[in-house]
Amino acid sequence: MKRLLPTPLLSLLLFATWLLLNESASAGNVALGVLFALVIPLLTGKFMPDPPRIKNWTTVIRLAAVVLRDIVVSNIDVAKRVLGPESSIASRFVWIPLRIRDPYGIVALAGIITMTPGTLSSDLSPDRQHLLVHALHCPDDAAQAALIADIQARFENPLMEIFE
Repeated sequence: MKRLLPTPLLSLLLFATWLLLNESASAGNVALGVLFALVIPLLTGKFMPDPPRIKNWTTVIRLAAVVLRDIVVSNIDVAKRVLGPESSIASRFVWIPLRIRDPYGIVALAGIITMTPGTLSSDLSPDRQHLLVHALHCPDDAAQAALIADIQARFENPLMEIFE
């Protein structure tokens, strides 16, 4: 079974995504979805030498809720800043020191930061010790320290529970 379905979660996601994109659960779409769900992981498995190991699914669910909430709240904040006076925007690049070492965790953190309006992951230092983030509003050093603490507490700590 492991040879046919090396990554069952990926296969399930591919199958569900195929059906959602086609907006149909006809016999042909289900058959094609099953084919893709079986073949794509077999063909791409060699590109992922060590699949990620999720250690705490409860934290995954809590983190997803935090991220979804932050996306909504950040959208409102960014809209107010963009539609308001220009003085309400003070962008800055900030190097976030990383404690997380798992490569999947670092990628997840960068993705979360990019998905949250008002911030954007720009670069990872060669030693994987710092992540460069562009913040739409970070007017001074106190705001920079608050941004770093917020990213570490809200996103990095849960990701460390999940991946390390």
